[in-house]
Amino acid sequence: MDFILSLPRLVFVLSLFVLWLSAELGNFIGRTMRPLKEDEREEFGVVQASTLTLLGLLIGFAFSMAVSRYDQRKNYEEAEANAIGTEYVRADLLPDADAARVRNLMRNYLDQRVLFYTTHDNRELKRIDALTAQLQAELWSAAQAHANANPTPVVALAISGMNDVLNSEGYTQAAWWNHIPVAAWGLLAAIAVGCNLLFGYCARRKGVVVFLILPLAVSISFFLIADIESPRQGLIRVQPQNLIRLSQSLKAH
Repeated sequence: MDFILSLPRLVFVLSLFVLWLSAELGNFIGRTMRPLKEDEREEFGVVQASTLTLLGLLIGFAFSMAVSRYDQRKNYEEAEANAIGTEYVRADLLPDADAARVRNLMRNYLDQRVLFYTTHDNRELKRIDALTAQLQAELWSAAQAHANANPTPVVALAISGMNDVLNSEGYTQAAWWNHIPVAAWGLLAAIAVGCNLLFGYCARRKGVVVFLILPLAVSISFFLIADIESPRQGLIRVQPQNLIRLSQSLKAH
């Protein structure tokens, strides 16, 4: 299920097909098995309007959740760039040899963080994660070596900055793993199917175009939510603008 939700285009195609099929099934039931009587249409209209309102509210809530997670990923990208830039400057607090090593490692680390945001190949992403973990260990080792020998408040400031760099990467990764629960998607899909069943059942006439309107509108909504929820496969992505700008600045420096 998580694999399907990570592919917004697939979500759109499946949603459109299932919802259209639900409308057709509802119409089939209404025409052959249990036709809707005229004196029952008013009551069914109330039920249909209520379920459509509920579906609209749930789609709105899901969209709000997706947007908040997107904003969170953007905020952590900015925080990560600020943490790296600050620690790069604080490297001056270390001895010259350690400072030069930290700066060199920090530039390489920054390149990997940019690739984390821009890479979509899973095998390449695993390589980036492994190299990032290795660089984190080397950065901490480079800062810790002098701190153990000279535990001064000035050195502690550099260690604190390095800790912020490592923590910011963890916060970013956690934000990328944070998605709308599958159970919420299931509830949303169930209500959407029910709405389309009622829509087809209450329809006075059969028409392919008519039965595509509601499924298409709901499918587009599902696609947009899934797209925002998919940091790598979606059309709407967090661009590492702050990290790229910082990388360009450090290279120029």
